[in-house]
Amino acid sequence: MKKHLLLSISLLLTLLAHAQQTKVARINVWYDTTAVSELYDRVPVGVELVYSDSSSRQTTGMLRGNLRWNKIQVSTSNGNIRDGILYFNRMQLVKDHYRVTITVNGEGNTSLSNTLTLPYLVGMRFNHYADSIKRNIRYYMNVEGKFSSGRVLPLDTVQLRFRTSAGTVIGQDVLVEQNDTAKAVMMEAWYKANPNLYIRSEVPVKIMPDPELPPPPGQTRPRGRRQ
Repeated sequence: MKKHLLLSISLLLTLLAHAQQTKVARINVWYDTTAVSELYDRVPVGVELVYSDSSSRQTTGMLRGNLRWNKIQVSTSNGNIRDGILYFNRMQLVKDHYRVTITVNGEGNTSLSNTLTLPYLVGMRFNHYADSIKRNIRYYMNVEGKFSSGRVLPLDTVQLRFRTSAGTVIGQDVLVEQNDTAKAVMMEAWYKANPNLYIRSEVPVKIMPDPELPPPPGQTRPRGRRQ
């Protein structure tokens, strides 16, 4: 009887020791670098739980693990995570220096955290499609942004605020009317999430009319009648 009791106690202690050894020691976090988080306020993320015995488990989705998101309690310093997608607020992201802390709540009211640094805008430039503005024709104000990820991506009115010295701003176009006397238009653009990022560029307004196009091959231009 005593021998059986000692064996049971020994087995229980072994199980308890093993349980203690396999507690989560730390977490690793990643975001999907192929997603365009530079422009969109959401990005797939993955969490890896690393245990004290060096084993690990990864979440489903981006990391293709077997740890389901609904089996862990996870929170973030910015926005929330739903089914492996981090939805964040870009204005807050700027204030937090583009860092998002992800926390996993473990056993015994313990929690483990790690931080992601998402890509951010480092510069902008106008990339004009034409070297002058034609009157009565909308001119598209094309702006490209350079990000810390190395990507160069087009920016639009979701990210930018525009102002011009002449004409009318319509969305991301500027329209100079026929009777407008402006000889050039100064275009200005601000990044909404960080107004310190600002660019401007001056584009002349076309004065001379476009030259008459030559007739198609095999055809001659009709001549006017002689008086």
